[in-house]
Amino acid sequence: MDLIIGSHVSFSKDKQMLGSVIEALSYKANTFMFYTGAPQNTNRSLIDDKLTELAHNLMLNENINIKDVIVHAPYIINLANDKNYDFNIKFLKEEIKRVEKLGVSKLVLHPGSHVGLGIEAGINNIIKSLNDCLTPDTKVIICLETMAGKGSELGCTFEQLKTIIDGVKEKDKIGVCLDTCHISDAGYDLNNFDKVLEEFDNIIGLDKLKVLHINDSKNICGAKKDRHENIGYGQIGFDNLLKILYHDKLKDIPKILETPYVDTELGKLAPYKFEIQMIRDKKFNDHLINDIVLDNK
Repeated sequence: MDLIIGSHVSFSKDKQMLGSVIEALSYKANTFMFYTGAPQNTNRSLIDDKLTELAHNLMLNENINIKDVIVHAPYIINLANDKNYDFNIKFLKEEIKRVEKLGVSKLVLHPGSHVGLGIEAGINNIIKSLNDCLTPDTKVIICLETMAGKGSELGCTFEQLKTIIDGVKEKDKIGVCLDTCHISDAGYDLNNFDKVLEEFDNIIGLDKLKVLHINDSKNICGAKKDRHENIGYGQIGFDNLLKILYHDKLKDIPKILETPYVDTELGKLAPYKFEIQMIRDKKFNDHLINDIVLDNK
């Protein structure tokens, strides 16, 4: 089976998911992830059903399985702190409806930061919020993202995620998105990924792992800083990431790149076409920036 790999792509008001598919295809990807609007605000355009239909038809023609496509929830949703509880619940419910309308089945969500309330109170808030948002009729799986542990972030250990999952009533509507940069920054040693995956399986269960964010890290293991780096250019390293990407137990799980745009003489440019090619070739590209510049001239 071909590697299921793609990247974060844009979602514009004018082209919506059709534009997302076209961008993903330009990177030679067979999946992709997008926000349905800016991640830092509530501005959302109405979903255009005609554009969605065109996007689905193009995906069918290009062998992109809609089941592998991911939406990322906006950062401004913070379920761990109940200060803006009504806003968070309302906005998350609206986002779930938008994802359902687009025909996508996986929504990645940062669990949230407790902002001084404490870990236990924060986790209880997340559980309560998810139970208020999810019903037996929900068609979307909320994929809680593993976090780096920056500040008062929750979800930075497998145990915390397990506690949240255990408290959610609609357990079939909850999964996990494992981010390689985040778990490395949280202290999981990806030099021994088999051990990390075994720990995940023992605590949470591999059946709950629905998405992988594949990112290198600018920081050493355990730094708790969350700064993504391009594939093979960071502290995790190309060989370690390649082992994760091609791991037998993860072959059916979509892999999404969220690596940073690179600074070039032409401005900041997306690296995904070349990183995906590097991954498919299983050979590190040590002249990534030069290739990107040449491709954009």
